[in-house]
Amino acid sequence: MRRQAIITLLWIALFAGPSSTNAQPVGTPTLAERIETCVTGYDDRVDATISWLADMVPIEDLERGSYFNIIGKLLKGEDMPWVEARLERLMAEPRGDMFWMYPFITTQYVGRDLLSPAMQTKMREMWRTYTPYRGDTENHWAMYYTALYLITQMYPDEPGTMWYNGRSSTENHEEAEAYLREWMRLTTTIGQGEYDSPDYLNVYIVPVSQLAAWSDDPEMRLQARMLLELILADHAAETLGGLYAGAQSRIYPRQAVEPWWAGSVGHMWILFGHEPMKYRGESILPYLAGYRPDRLMCGIAHDRTEAYTHLERKRTRHRMRHSELKNAPVYKTTFMSPTYAVGSTQGGLLQPIQQKTWTVTWQVDDPQGVHNTLFTVQPHSSTHELGMYFSDQLDLIIEGVTRSKTTYDSPDKWTGGSPYEHVMQHDDAVVALYHVPEDARWPHTSGFFSKDLTRLETDDTGWIFVEGGMAWMAYYPLAPYSWRTDESGDRRLHSTPSKNGAVVEVTDRGEWSTWVDFTESFRSRIPTVDLTAEPRVQYQTRRGAMIDFTYGQTPSVDGVAQPYDHWPSYAGPFIQSVSDQRVFMLRYDGFERVLDFDTPRMTTRPIE
Repeated sequence: MRRQAIITLLWIALFAGPSSTNAQPVGTPTLAERIETCVTGYDDRVDATISWLADMVPIEDLERGSYFNIIGKLLKGEDMPWVEARLERLMAEPRGDMFWMYPFITTQYVGRDLLSPAMQTKMREMWRTYTPYRGDTENHWAMYYTALYLITQMYPDEPGTMWYNGRSSTENHEEAEAYLREWMRLTTTIGQGEYDSPDYLNVYIVPVSQLAAWSDDPEMRLQARMLLELILADHAAETLGGLYAGAQSRIYPRQAVEPWWAGSVGHMWILFGHEPMKYRGESILPYLAGYRPDRLMCGIAHDRTEAYTHLERKRTRHRMRHSELKNAPVYKTTFMSPTYAVGSTQGGLLQPIQQKTWTVTWQVDDPQGVHNTLFTVQPHSSTHELGMYFSDQLDLIIEGVTRSKTTYDSPDKWTGGSPYEHVMQHDDAVVALYHVPEDARWPHTSGFFSKDLTRLETDDTGWIFVEGGMAWMAYYPLAPYSWRTDESGDRRLHSTPSKNGAVVEVTDRGEWSTWVDFTESFRSRIPTVDLTAEPRVQYQTRRGAMIDFTYGQTPSVDGVAQPYDHWPSYAGPFIQSVSDQRVFMLRYDGFERVLDFDTPRMTTRPIE
């Protein structure tokens, strides 16, 4: 433990960002006030969400209303005739597979003492007559097996004739428990495969909350409660004003350009009090599990008074073709400041279809409808990529995917990974390099420049200077480009040379006396670029760090190679991990919460 503590301190020293002295705008709540609201306002936010769910549909309307609307009324203990009548309608045409399972099992547990015996019998019968599809992704299986675990716990010792799959209660329960324990083990060793998704956060919060709330096994409840804590802390540490920042998987096109649209925003409001308010029905599941945000978690979610670097190691989804590794590692870096965030992974095909390799997010007063982000994409579409992650027949696989992920096979898409994209980050500087074969379907790269930038200037030196919120950004394209304007008004930097890339550095405008000082600083520091063989960039950041990065090789900073072989599960001021152990420390304001998944044990104590 002593050796690991020294290693952790070295990581923090190596990657710590500079302090920030930005003054709070007049009228903005102080950090102490935001943490206090986060802690003490939780019950009010939960009550508001439950009332929103319960009151959404008039009781005379039996044609509308989801299971979560029913759950809201059950939690308020009101309108039971409507509840049972609406349940009858919903159960007459079950659909949704595992997305049916998780709200249905929640309804059954919340309604155990409220629904009539006749209705509970009808709901039990659904598990015999409706066969839900298990799905094919990590979140599908987590929801599927959690629901199966809980319903067979509710109805134990029943024969296979009473279940949709012909297996007994015991067989179903044992299979579900075995999967869930292995999923928890994998998640706490090499990370989630659907890592840091701004939309799929809810379908991980839901199953672990359900297990923490209703498992009869104390050890399972504890493991689930700890995993809930880790998932929420993981998210909170990369939150900028309630928006999930940094590199992400499972992200949809609209959310990629408008972070406010992500479902995770609703969780950040109810759990941690981030404004503006946004309701999300699944957000009440942690409450049902007894979760309450405390000062430690609220501090992680809100304290950006000093800039910091947060490191994570995640994994790819399971690979079944075209790879020597079942789960390739994902190396994440996120630089958080009070006014902007910069995050990246190393590039490559880390998440099929829905990958955001690197991005800048800047703080705005009201993010609704705002495209407060900057990033690049190399559009890639291939049976090789999809065949790596999906078992479908290869000659039909692209057609099958584009039925639901309609932008996957588009040269103008804003999401997706590329085998021809390599990225590195140090502090708030990113270098992205591309070497796209000439015969690739789409050999170009695209840079996303938001309609909501307040300033955009191109300079004779090659730099493009932009302003978004309090962030002043310098973007240096490595190859010729042209500008295009999307229907939304966003600008697209379109560059066709196969050897390509960009150097990007982000600053806070408070660092500079004037805009001229900012631009002059970068005019005097032009990256050294060599595109004759593999693309290579040498660049000294404004903080004095020398980056040397060649496509296909390990990048270095000040002559030291990026330590990918020793990348921690977590390293930063708020979350740290113990090497080769399933032990995680959440830290804030002199306290740490130790999540020991091997013991298992969760303890909160003063930091020694």
